[in-house]
Amino acid sequence: MSEPRRSFTREDPDSRRAALIRATLELIAEAGPQAATVRAIAAEAGLTQGMIRHYFSTKEELVNAAYEAHMQAQTEASEASAGGAGTARARLAHFVAGSVTPPVADPRAVSLWAGFIHMIRRVPAMHATHRDSYLRYRERLQRLLSDALAESGRPVPEAEARRLAIACNAVIDGLWLEGGALPEAFGSGELEGIARASVGAILGLSLLRDEASL
Repeated sequence: MSEPRRSFTREDPDSRRAALIRATLELIAEAGPQAATVRAIAAEAGLTQGMIRHYFSTKEELVNAAYEAHMQAQTEASEASAGGAGTARARLAHFVAGSVTPPVADPRAVSLWAGFIHMIRRVPAMHATHRDSYLRYRERLQRLLSDALAESGRPVPEAEARRLAIACNAVIDGLWLEGGALPEAFGSGELEGIARASVGAILGLSLLRDEASL
């Protein structure tokens, strides 16, 4: 269900811009990109159509900004999962688990991915946003696994860490998609456990929850 429409003052332009982005995401999540018309976005945000033109030169620019905001929020949520962990191995384990559990992996996130993905090849700005978002997440994963391996006495060169990050990211992406598209098919904690075990197997590290260090 959409959020109640907000009232705005002259003093909060950032709030109006954020409301347009939220409205775009809500419409795409509910009914796909075709639902995110200028009229519908303005109505969802409780703003005039002129406000869209004030903050964004085109609707495509607004859609790209919404995609960027969504992907940044996804990565930040994964990172937040690792924030309070003590050891490097524990931070990696929590990051992996957070990447395949809500709010990162849920039906709405998958709906948004499906809505945006077809635009990536045909809209250069969307392609650039997708590339930057992917690399930002993968580089964070690479730093975490490099730290965990070094902590275990097995430091690896950067080229090898990159290769491992690509492989681990592919596993995480697959579990994220399945868990978000069909959450009822999996038991409580099942995908998290599979993600920890699979990434751990690639790295030769145990990332299981029941270990004291995790």
